[in-house]
Amino acid sequence: MNGFYIAFAPLQGYTDAVYRRAHHECVGGVDEYYTPFVRIESGEVRRKDLRDTDPAADEGVPTVPQVIARDGNEFAHLCDALQGQGWGRIDLNMGCPFPMQVKSGRGSGLLQHPDRVGEILREMQHRPEVTFSVKMRLGQECVDEGAALMPIINDMPLLHVTLHPRLGRQQYKGMPDREAFRRFYEECKHPMVYNGDITEPAQMAELRGEFPRLKGFMLGRGLLARPWLLGDRAPREVLKDMHAIVYRHATDHLCGDSQILSRLHAFWEYLDIPHKQKKAIMKSTTLRRYDEAVAMAFHQI
Repeated sequence: MNGFYIAFAPLQGYTDAVYRRAHHECVGGVDEYYTPFVRIESGEVRRKDLRDTDPAADEGVPTVPQVIARDGNEFAHLCDALQGQGWGRIDLNMGCPFPMQVKSGRGSGLLQHPDRVGEILREMQHRPEVTFSVKMRLGQECVDEGAALMPIINDMPLLHVTLHPRLGRQQYKGMPDREAFRRFYEECKHPMVYNGDITEPAQMAELRGEFPRLKGFMLGRGLLARPWLLGDRAPREVLKDMHAIVYRHATDHLCGDSQILSRLHAFWEYLDIPHKQKKAIMKSTTLRRYDEAVAMAFHQI
């Protein structure tokens, strides 16, 4: 994209370290791959999340660990864990719209608590050795929530702010609010990254014309649906090569058809391929039937 920053957004259960590596090696075109958020569970940093952010798993892949926190204490605990792994770059999720996180005051739910965002600001300022960024929404219930946080966000030591121009309560429904994005973009002192419903390079060109100071774009579901989007290889060849990496890891590290298929089905869930082929793959209950369905899909894609 002619020097524009491109990020691959995280999605729990899909963009793990194996998938990130597969995309990086088979397609590329992404400046940074964000990990699914690292969280606190039962008072401790979730070990499963830290396995995914193990630097050894992401060696050679430009990766940014993302955290989700409800206050300064949780944020500090998460930063300590990631810095302990050797990370000096961390992204804060203030945009996750899923009800379980919102009700806990995390993700887009944090946008309703300026005092807690202020705690996180102070924690960032105490860690000058870390490069931070923030991913957020316009608000949880109304755009005034995000706007009210602008003084705090402008004081944060941030590499950039990624904004998805919807409210948390909308989740992924309705159209992104570009006018609300514009108002935020005009007030924000940090470089801005646009996120939300980008499925074609032409959309990025249009947004560059509308917002000339944009740093770049974060793509999520659009890249999961069409992982070949930023490359110059044929879709079938990209999918075959990526699938081979994910398949090999699943069969080498997981036990039994059920576990293996759970991981492999996730590879196909968002993909933009013919419904008949996807249905056959997703309905497979044994690895043998899965292999047959995948072979047929690759023959017809």
